[in-house]
Amino acid sequence: MNHFVFPKWSNFAAPALVIIALIVPGYALSVVYYGGSPRTTDVGYEPAQPVEYSHALHVGKLGIDCRYCHTTVESSAQASIPPTQTCMNCHKQIRAESRKLLPMKQSHATGMPIEWIRVHDLPDYVYFNHSAHVTRGVSCVSCHGRVDKMQVVYQKETLSMAWCLDCHRRPEKHLREQEFVTQLDWTPGEDPLTYGLRIRERNNINPSTDCSTCHR
Repeated sequence: MNHFVFPKWSNFAAPALVIIALIVPGYALSVVYYGGSPRTTDVGYEPAQPVEYSHALHVGKLGIDCRYCHTTVESSAQASIPPTQTCMNCHKQIRAESRKLLPMKQSHATGMPIEWIRVHDLPDYVYFNHSAHVTRGVSCVSCHGRVDKMQVVYQKETLSMAWCLDCHRRPEKHLREQEFVTQLDWTPGEDPLTYGLRIRERNNINPSTDCSTCHR
């Protein structure tokens, strides 16, 4: 009677399976950890700008509305970076002799724009429309955080696909009346979810989660 004999290579099968069982979950965990870490998502990214500009002063203390500088946020995909002339509307007279304003004054005199460093930088394959969000009641604070408290603007959120999808699936967490969109310190006088759900139902807000919505 012939007995089945395992081939010699099978002696290595059990150790190999053990190694694979350890490596695969470890690799998966490392991918998830690294992919979601602040280093990868740029959370906290705070570059030094060519001109010192404090949103905490201009927005928080002086009460300048976001739309004074970011003029196209309600009508265009881009929020727009203000030209130097916007700054000079005030600073021709206010603190006009400050040395901190020299780069701005030089830009205004030569017509060469200031090379601001982009903080919230989405990949080229991602499409985001500011007006589509702002005109439906999504506040600046949902994506940019409390800019009115920032001496130097930094990236507050991950801007990841999962983060965007969470809002598209449950937009009521971020909705408010249009008049409060640029009031970064505003809070509803009732349960935020109840408030947001009412706006969502009234305005029939049902964001798409199709791939083509953001990847065009």
